[in-house]
Amino acid sequence: QVTLVESGGGLVQAGGSLRLSCAASGRTFSMYAVGWFRQAPGKGREFVATIGQGGGRTRDSVKGRFTISRDNAKNAVYLQMNSLKPEDTAVYYCAARSIRFISTMADDYDYWGQGTQVTVSS
Repeated sequence: QVTLVESGGGLVQAGGSLRLSCAASGRTFSMYAVGWFRQAPGKGREFVATIGQGGGRTRDSVKGRFTISRDNAKNAVYLQMNSLKPEDTAVYYCAARSIRFISTMADDYDYWGQGTQVTVSS
């Protein structure tokens, strides 16, 4: 069992930066793949980034701007978001998968946080 809590969201102007954090409670967290997903008003939940025990990947629209990382000693995952755009506005969710293989599909993840709001103004 894993519990996840996101933090770091807020209101920022276009071009600004935010760093989202995901704090996990599970003892086997280091064995899990972790993802970030987002959901904007009127849209479905979409993949943002994922990371396994090694590297990870990000969706095309955030490549070069967003970076996912993890610190297993702290049971934490981060999403550094730079050069934010209004279209990045969404609720961002942290999710964990009880297997090491990364996935871009929300249905592959077993545990979810409550979400944190990111709003980017023009």
